[in-house]
Amino acid sequence: MAPLAPILQAFFTDYLVTQRRCSPATIAAYRDGWKLLLTHVHGRTGNAPATLEVTDLNADVISGFLTSLETGRGNSIATRNARLAAIHCLFAYAALRTPEHADLIARVLAIPPKQGGQPQVCFLTATETTALLAAPDRSTWLGRRDHAFLHVATQTGMRNSELTGLARHDAHLGTGPNLHCTGKRRKERSTPLTRQTVQVLADWLAERGGQDSDPIFCTRRGGKLSRDAVERLVAKHTATAAATCPSLRDKHVTPHTLRHTAAMALLHSGVDVTVIALWLGHESTNSVMAYVHADMAMKEQALARVAPHDVPAGRYQPSDTLLNFLTNL
Repeated sequence: MAPLAPILQAFFTDYLVTQRRCSPATIAAYRDGWKLLLTHVHGRTGNAPATLEVTDLNADVISGFLTSLETGRGNSIATRNARLAAIHCLFAYAALRTPEHADLIARVLAIPPKQGGQPQVCFLTATETTALLAAPDRSTWLGRRDHAFLHVATQTGMRNSELTGLARHDAHLGTGPNLHCTGKRRKERSTPLTRQTVQVLADWLAERGGQDSDPIFCTRRGGKLSRDAVERLVAKHTATAAATCPSLRDKHVTPHTLRHTAAMALLHSGVDVTVIALWLGHESTNSVMAYVHADMAMKEQALARVAPHDVPAGRYQPSDTLLNFLTNL
């Protein structure tokens, strides 16, 4: 029998942190998933998590846990699949350390992710973006911080964790202004800034002060903004902006919506999807296809090029030159 506890501890401290160098967000997501699973098994069997063996987590137990996430906790299919990914990762790691349980591990790894519908991408139009940027009260310190944050978020399309992780030394506002960040899988990239964003950010940094290693967007005490703080910030100013832009009332605006907004602005400007993928830090252009699918203007342009069904096909014939002369008199 192979005890689960040392395998699980080595998985987090050695494999995820040292070998794969996963981001804190990934480690936290995997941690939460395993806490839920161990709590589920403890509630069903009464066995303490520290005493569990690998054999206590067979495919039937895992499947029951995944079902309980949807039926008991009301989790979405995406959340259910994210929990399964954390489980699969641990069992793939355990396969090399407990070969005697190869059959059990293979059955767990064979549990497929659940297929779900692709939700429509939510993004802000140019009018809605303008209203959101005007929402913060710039007569206050917090309002000026929030205005700068929203400006950078809607122009760069950075992820929430990338924005909150920005330090003063990541802002290069001279020739070729850009923001340098570290995204998923420790991938580094630099995102160019427009003149307007450079001015807003420069004004904020001059007021914010601090050392080069301090976060650009900080709390009153100078600490880094939390994920919840950013969500509250976006929700607050969206509600304010909805008073002057009613269309915002029908949209669920989150920090990730601002990322979608930047991507759609690039797409509407005619930027190639490969450039958009690099801009946003995607590994492939497949992730950008969701924006193409959501772009109704692009679909309408394609529809305008399609000939109606009741128009007979034929070749173009120029009109008579004499008739053109008489027509244009």
